[in-house]
Parts: sequence; structure tokens; C-alpha cells
Amino acid sequence: MNRRHCATAAITLVCALALLTSTGQAMAAPAPDPSPSPSASSPAGSTPRYSNAELDKVREQIETLYRKAGAATDAYNLAEEQTKKQSGEIVKLAKAIVDGQARIAALKDRAGAQAREQYRNGGLPPGAQLALSNDPKLFLDGLNKVRQSQQASKSLLADLNQTQQDLETYTQDASANWEKLEANRVKQAKAKKKINAQIKAAEKLESQLEKKERDRLLQLERDAADKAQTAWLSSGAVKDVSGEASEAGAAAVAFATAQIGKPYVWGAEGPGSYDCSGLTSQAWLAAKRPIPRTSQEQWRLLPRIDIQDMRPGDLIIYHADASHVGMYVGDGAIVHAPRPGRNVTLAGAGSMKILGVVRPDK
Repeated sequence: MNRRHCATAAITLVCALALLTSTGQAMAAPAPDPSPSPSASSPAGSTPRYSNAELDKVREQIETLYRKAGAATDAYNLAEEQTKKQSGEIVKLAKAIVDGQARIAALKDRAGAQAREQYRNGGLPPGAQLALSNDPKLFLDGLNKVRQSQQASKSLLADLNQTQQDLETYTQDASANWEKLEANRVKQAKAKKKINAQIKAAEKLESQLEKKERDRLLQLERDAADKAQTAWLSSGAVKDVSGEASEAGAAAVAFATAQIGKPYVWGAEGPGSYDCSGLTSQAWLAAKRPIPRTSQEQWRLLPRIDIQDMRPGDLIIYHADASHVGMYVGDGAIVHAPRPGRNVTLAGAGSMKILGVVRPDK
């Protein structure tokens, strides 16, 4: 699967670069050197190298690359979260092993003490000696003490055996968790490599454009988002949405909106930068409601609600692979960390393809 994804990304990049650099295909205007020097740049007032339609294709290619990077980021974040949990579990298991060994040592000391006591009394515990007494009262008391001693010995032996079995189980669990930990480390490394490749490909593609073309590309991004948002609002999707934020939801919104202007950095959880799920998870942590770290886990584990029932603080999950998330803030808007090269910002909730809505404090 990883090879297939990498091959797809490579083909995407080649196709996009071909769009920018090809001179053998019919285009609205001849394509110059893809990396022109400043002196070779188009002079002011000249015909643009690329039409809006051509730049829009470039925009789509870049967005696809960043979306794939977002999915890879989620894989990385999930593996990292699992590794942290497993590390904590291994620490607990190690402590249980140490405690178990100490308990076994203590039980052995007790068993040894009982054996030594019986040896000093000719192999009979004090209760047995009293049982041989001619005094009826001492005899009955002695019988009870013999029974108690026998039960204590059996209980001690059973406790010792159970502790040894528990210790063996803990050791096996620790070994299994170490294997999972190593597997997750490999998974992290692969995901990180894939993220870097996707982001590098998108950055390289965008770097082929001149400044004016990059400005036009940014405007095309905004236009596409506005068009999607207008269509979403016109559909009546939020016509009856009027829910008010809960106390925790209001706190989460306040935290998230306070991060506006900070850059997107994959894997970041603040305070200076965020990725999309880093922003939402930290916002809800600030509201004292810890939630899963990644958008895919947020979609999988948090309660889902209908769009008509959403309220500020709810999380809107985007794309079929749940690779992006934003926080609904009301009035048809979200706050989110879009992608590398962009900052945390407000956007239309319908500016991307919505998968569904989840509520952290339901």
C-alpha cells in the first residue's frame, strides 16, 4: 500500500510538473522555462504564462498532495500516540514485575519462618502441641489453632503460586508490548518519510510559479472555497442550526480562535504552531475534556451527530478518509489549521467535503 501511495504521489507530481513545463502540448500560451530567472520573468502588463483554468488544475494537484500528506500526518500522529500509551504500559508492567518479585520474596520469608517454627517445636506448630494437652479447653483451642495454621499455610502457598503466575503473565505482556512498540516506531518512520515526500512535492510544484501566479493561485483557492461554501449554504444544510455552545464547548472555541494566525506544522500541538487535529485536541484539552489526538480517531471514537444539531465546539470531519478536522464556531464557520504554508484561520464550514460531525462533550 505504501508503494502504491508513493507511486500515485509521484505520478501526480510528474503530471502537474508536465502541465507547467511542457512545450510539446497545445496550451493557451507557450510555457517558458519552469524556473525562470528574475530577468526572464513576465514583464508587467504582459500576457500571463498560464490561464486561470491551467492554474486551477495546478491548485487541484497541490491540494491533492497536501491532502495525502494530511492523511499520512494522521497515521504518524496515531502511531506516536499509541507508542506513548504502550511506553506507559511497559512502565506499569515493569513496576508490577518488581512488586511481584518483592511479594514472592516476602511470602518465601513467611513460609521459611513457619518452617523454622515447626522445626523448633519438633515438627509440630504450637497449636498441635496444645491439642495434645489433657486440658479439654486447651485441647479445643489447640484444634482451632491447628486448623487456622493449616488454612494459613494453604493460603500462603496459593498466594505464592498465584503471584508467580501473575508475574509470568506480566512478563509475557511486557514482551508483547515491546514488540508492538517497535512495530509502531517503524510505522512512524514510514509515515514521516511519506509526509515529507508529499509536502516536498507540493512545495516544489508551487515553487515553479512566479509570485504573481502564486498570488493568483491563492485567489483561486479562496474562490473555490467560497463557491463550495455558497453551494453548501444554499442547500439549506445549516438552515435550522441554532444550537448554543456548552460551557466546555465555549471554552474550546475560545482556545481555538485565540490560535488564529499561528502556522500549520504537521505533528504540532502548540503552543506556537498546530496541525488540524493538534488544534482541536488541544482546544478540548483546554476545556478539560481530553479527546483522541488524530482526526481519524476523533471520527472513529467520538459521538456523531447530525449537521442540523451541531453547536459551537463540535468538530466537523472532512474528506472520505477523515484526514482533516475543523471546529465549528457558529454562523456556518469553522476555525482550523488548513495545511503547510497556511495559518490557523476562520473558514466556511462547507468549503471542503464534509464527512460528518462529532461532539466531544456529548
